[in-house]
Amino acid sequence: MNFKSILSIAFVSVLFLACNEMSTPGTKKSSLTTEKDNYSYALGASFGQQARTLLIHRDSIDLDYDVFLQAFNERLRQDSAVGLMSDSALFAVLNEFSMKRQQEKAQKDSVEAETNRAAQTAFLEKNKTQEGVITTESGLQYKVITQGDGEIPNDASIVSVHYKGTLLDGTEFDSSHKRGVPAEFPVTAVIPGWTELLKIMKVGTKVEAWIPSELGYGPQRRQVIPGNSLLIFEMELLGVKAPEAAAK
Repeated sequence: MNFKSILSIAFVSVLFLACNEMSTPGTKKSSLTTEKDNYSYALGASFGQQARTLLIHRDSIDLDYDVFLQAFNERLRQDSAVGLMSDSALFAVLNEFSMKRQQEKAQKDSVEAETNRAAQTAFLEKNKTQEGVITTESGLQYKVITQGDGEIPNDASIVSVHYKGTLLDGTEFDSSHKRGVPAEFPVTAVIPGWTELLKIMKVGTKVEAWIPSELGYGPQRRQVIPGNSLLIFEMELLGVKAPEAAAK
């Protein structure tokens, strides 16, 4: 979460204020009878859902709903005379809150990354003894499921691949199968573990691969992939073509 995320709801409220008249304080509709009722309720519901999605579900902020709604209503009505916080104090509090949350997140990510490093080390040490598992000099591990007999890509190749990627706990983070179309990309435009693996696969080959974080996304969190995550892929190399052919 960052400072802009926290303020996004406030900015939306300003737009709402510019486009709609204020209703009488304290009134509560039991039914919607006019066009204004309908769009006012719809906008309010939309902004409320955005706030819940951003602040509660995504950022897990422990809100005092009564205080939150009090401040929201005061600012929405531009009734700053009864406000409990000046604009300068508001921005200072939000900035401090945002910095604190970022520090907490960084600390949590660091602990998670260390836990993941230990888990992947233990897993790879055991996995390398399993039947059919090949460990390369870099630490990449893979097992051939189906051996193809087609062309082997090189650094200049464009490849077409179907794949599914999961974490060590089984969480799926990506799948070309779910998108319904193979991924197509230059061999050198992906994580090092993929590049290494693709250059020893023939077209038609399908493998299961275990890619250490050093050959994946490293110690930093990348969206849904925590730091030092072992990446597990089922990959099938469907085709290879030269860059000139791909451009046509």
